[in-house]
Amino acid sequence: MFDYVEAHPIIDSTEAKMNKTDIFERLRNGETITVGDSQNYRMREASYATKKLLIEMNNSSDPAEIRDLLSRITDSPIDESVAVFTPLYINYGKHTTIGKNVFINFNCTFLDLGGIIIEDNVLIGPNVSILSEGHPVSPENRHSLVPESIHIKKNAWIGAGATILQGITIGENSVVAAGAVVSKDVPDNTIVGGIPAKIIKAI
Repeated sequence: MFDYVEAHPIIDSTEAKMNKTDIFERLRNGETITVGDSQNYRMREASYATKKLLIEMNNSSDPAEIRDLLSRITDSPIDESVAVFTPLYINYGKHTTIGKNVFINFNCTFLDLGGIIIEDNVLIGPNVSILSEGHPVSPENRHSLVPESIHIKKNAWIGAGATILQGITIGENSVVAAGAVVSKDVPDNTIVGGIPAKIIKAI
């Protein structure tokens, strides 16, 4: 699941060149960000900037204001058909895309540095975690960040308390049962459940 990153005490010319490329562009491209990356600080700065908007959004009870603030967080339009029951927690925001007629229930968490795409008509239950980021298994490299995008296709339903791990695609019309941990792609028109999630039946 995780990419193994060898430790390099001296940054070689390839890594030095990568450090000149925008870190958020590299994250969207699925490149591992090592501990010594010269732009690491930008991820934390961006998260704190997002947190300011989240505090405002999560204290609002006005659906239109919530959508407006979410559009500022994601830097993309949020359709008036989208409903979000706050609180919602996002660590960056600008790598999240939300389609039309999406419903997001209370207390969800999106870690989106690796990218999250939520298509039209998706239902997301309370306490769902969508995590597009992970870390290498090896202790010496564990603080490196491994981003992989998550794609939730049209009309999927993510049940309460489910966790979607990095790099996963949830197929069209599929259902993720409450409390499931999804570590493999879910085909279209399928119900999955359990830890780790396995196919229960076709719809």
